[in-house]
Amino acid sequence: MEILDKNVAAEVADKLLEIQAIRLQPEKPFTWASGWKSPIYCDNRLSLSFPKVRKMIKDQLVRSIQHYFPTVEAIAGVATAGIPQGALLANDLDLPFIYVRSKAKGHGMENMIEGKVVPGQKVVVVEDLVSTGGSSLKATQDLLDAGFEVLGMVAIFSYGFDVAKQNFDKAGVKLVCLSHYEAMLPRAVERKYITNDTLESLSEWRKDPASWKQ
Repeated sequence: MEILDKNVAAEVADKLLEIQAIRLQPEKPFTWASGWKSPIYCDNRLSLSFPKVRKMIKDQLVRSIQHYFPTVEAIAGVATAGIPQGALLANDLDLPFIYVRSKAKGHGMENMIEGKVVPGQKVVVVEDLVSTGGSSLKATQDLLDAGFEVLGMVAIFSYGFDVAKQNFDKAGVKLVCLSHYEAMLPRAVERKYITNDTLESLSEWRKDPASWKQ
């Protein structure tokens, strides 16, 4: 995983904290669908409701694509949260847009990919959040199976799990994020969302989320 710019990573983390797209509750952890206890909940869809934040994120994702994937020919959003972000990017870049469902539609054309499928077309995948990378990489594989050439993926935020890095490396997919957990923690301390006393616990969670607070 690569970060576009350390200053951008801090700014994005700051804005996500400010609009409560990132919420931190180390003393009253959230429970994920996997059963993991987590001190953080991240919902980047909230950024869509804040025009200045939405534009800042869109502009930096555009910059990421132009820098890392200049030969891109189409943008692919991952359903559901990657769809609006991807559509914004495709509009700015004047490129075709498609999106990938989590599972094939059960009626009509039973599509997995919505939009015009052009085998050989070079696409960049757009995600809002990367945790372990499982669902993101499934979408990437669906695009490959449909005949697309996947250049890589851009995302707003990543938890920075080692397992995600391993999964992306194994799949051979380049991941570029605007911000991540490591960049967010010092901003959360500075803004007094958390204290230095809880910082160690939050740092430990990222190293071993499956057994944290078990």
